[in-house]
Amino acid sequence: MKLDQAAGAGPFPPAPGAAAGAPGLAAIGASRIVRTGGRHRRIAIISDHASPLAAPGYGDSGGQNVYVAQLARELARAGHLVDVFTRRDAPEQRQVLPWIDRIRVIHVPAGPPCYVPREDMLPYVDDFARFVARFARRQCAPYDIAHANFFTSGMVARHLKGALGLPFVLTFHALGRVRRLAQGAADTFPIARMRIEASLMRAADRIIAECPQDRYDMERLYGAPLSRIAIAPCGFAPDELWPVPMREARARIGVQHARFVVLQLGRMAPRKGVDTVIQGVAVLRHRHGVDAQLLVVGGDASGTVPNDGLELARLRSVAADLGVGAHVRFTGQQPRAVLRDYYSAANVFASTPWYEPFGITPVEAMACARPVVGAEVGGIKSTVHDSVTGFLIPSRDPEALAERLARLHRHPELARAMGEAGRRRACEHFTWRQVATQLAAIYADVLNAAPAAPHPVVVST
Repeated sequence: MKLDQAAGAGPFPPAPGAAAGAPGLAAIGASRIVRTGGRHRRIAIISDHASPLAAPGYGDSGGQNVYVAQLARELARAGHLVDVFTRRDAPEQRQVLPWIDRIRVIHVPAGPPCYVPREDMLPYVDDFARFVARFARRQCAPYDIAHANFFTSGMVARHLKGALGLPFVLTFHALGRVRRLAQGAADTFPIARMRIEASLMRAADRIIAECPQDRYDMERLYGAPLSRIAIAPCGFAPDELWPVPMREARARIGVQHARFVVLQLGRMAPRKGVDTVIQGVAVLRHRHGVDAQLLVVGGDASGTVPNDGLELARLRSVAADLGVGAHVRFTGQQPRAVLRDYYSAANVFASTPWYEPFGITPVEAMACARPVVGAEVGGIKSTVHDSVTGFLIPSRDPEALAERLARLHRHPELARAMGEAGRRRACEHFTWRQVATQLAAIYADVLNAAPAAPHPVVVST
């Protein structure tokens, strides 16, 4: 089955929330919930493997970490109280950490206090869920709703719903069947993941799809009812990312002003297709005669995250074999505070994954007024407006990538116009504040569909 058919290219559709009254919501354990009055909620965000405190760009840290952190921030700014439950992965972490105003991060003791790959999290889900349930019972003010992130966090939220009557929404961030179709034997998640995901789609009060393709995959690959699915995208933070004058940005990060610079930014995983970008830049240099440099931002080369080191070594080998090793700069993971310089230093941003549930980095590049050449997969084909804010190309096609890059090099006025259009599009549709507003409306839909009764689920203020 083709993963990306019939799933809405072009402008991103509005996502105010799914239709109210999804089947069975009032009947599934909801009679024991006591809700906060008024518009402000007490929200439990469950993100077992992706802490909002982790720096994205290496290991398993990536878009989900950014999503959880920015969603919590914007919900808190809107007046909601937020607790984020994530697994303790270092012995020195405080169990309850006040983070910023109205947000706490709860480090859950489940499994060893060290890094555990996402693929190996299943044995620790029960301990995680029991801890969160005990924590909730001991506190003094009620949660209204839980928002689970990833399928293992969904298992935790389902336990809370059964034990405490707490409704939950679920953002998968990636689907096992899509991953297996794209990666085949390279997918090391247990086969049980797909069965668990299907059952969670029946248990969740609402499923959050991040783009039309995500919704399509849920319906076609899992049989999820459309009435339970709401679309809410990812976003960018305007107080973090904005266009910086290119000359200034290049001076700060040590890039020559005269070169044509292509940027790729993200985790170092084969499915991200960084090798396609390297191959495309090689074609751009050798066949089109463009003095191009590729910046690859992300990954940990220190050896702390073994898979990162292996992938970086493979990518360096690809670049050397193609004769562009001297023109590909691997910077490693960079602090969020300097990413606007990297985006702004580039002439164009390239993103060519095999599949992509959403893809935050193309939106961030658009926010910095840079054209995007992206694979026509997943969320990218809904965020990048083809021939307006950049170009969409087939996945794993370095020739097509090189041709679009060469066109932008030949026509800098086109690149500038696409960058400006991308900036407008990002600001109009994809800020984290807009995302949080959409999700708060979805929470309200769920809570309005489920009656309250006199047995509170409690948690601290």
